[in-house]
Amino acid sequence: MDLLALADFNLVARHGGFGRAARAADRPKATLSRRVGELEASLGVRLFERGSHTLKLTEEGRALFKRTETLLTELEEAATSIASGGDTPRGRLRVSAPMLFSQMALGRIAAEFVKRYPQVRLDVTTEDRAVDMVEEGYDLVIRVNPDPDERLVGRVLIRDRLVVVAHPDLPLPAMGETAPAVLRPSSDGTGWDLVTPRGEMRIAVDPVLRLGALTMVRDAVRACTGAAMLPFSLVADDLRKGALVSWGHAKAPPIEIWALYPSRRLLSSRVSALLDLLKESFPEGQAEELAAFAGSGR
Repeated sequence: MDLLALADFNLVARHGGFGRAARAADRPKATLSRRVGELEASLGVRLFERGSHTLKLTEEGRALFKRTETLLTELEEAATSIASGGDTPRGRLRVSAPMLFSQMALGRIAAEFVKRYPQVRLDVTTEDRAVDMVEEGYDLVIRVNPDPDERLVGRVLIRDRLVVVAHPDLPLPAMGETAPAVLRPSSDGTGWDLVTPRGEMRIAVDPVLRLGALTMVRDAVRACTGAAMLPFSLVADDLRKGALVSWGHAKAPPIEIWALYPSRRLLSSRVSALLDLLKESFPEGQAEELAAFAGSGR
């Protein structure tokens, strides 16, 4: 495959037309059209549907553009870096991150990142679903307790833990009693297995309220609506001030927040720079650091 023709195809696909691509690259429109035609002939497929006033990617064209855009960008960046004698992060960096971590820390980290690296265009999508970063074109994803994926490698950013908290006016129930609870919609509503000041115990719960976001759950607990099981980092400040009290910690594996990236790619300078900043923000990777970081921004 002609790499230069592939680059011209990506240029036209990115700009949505031969004329716009020609103006953006200061190249003859006829040359771009000829090179894309040669690529179509070599592949034996049509990459664009050409109308009288429109140009649209075919299904094959969309697939080729999706698979080659990032690779060509990385090649261009590598050549630019070598030519300039350095490895300054530049280009677009797409990140997917979970809602709570984004709310607590990622806004300030992203702001600091673009101040340090003004040639990077950082694009952060906040969502709790398990995105397919390879297929969806993300450079880095931040996930909580991700499932193993042989296509991805990464590192743990923070280890958190779950605690059951309540308003000070809501007493810890005795064995066999039921506690009012604020839960997430998908949470088990039967009870919690805890290590408490009284030792290990199971607390039966009555789900009086279900809320979709952990910050909403915390706010409802502050209002003495019921107890809830929440990440320590989210409630550490309330516990320190006495606004909430801990009933104990969950008998469960720790919460691990991971930064992941595709194993088949060389780690770009953009991703390396963001990973370094995340490590700088949470050097020990402890829940207390995330709590302190979130608290310092208020």
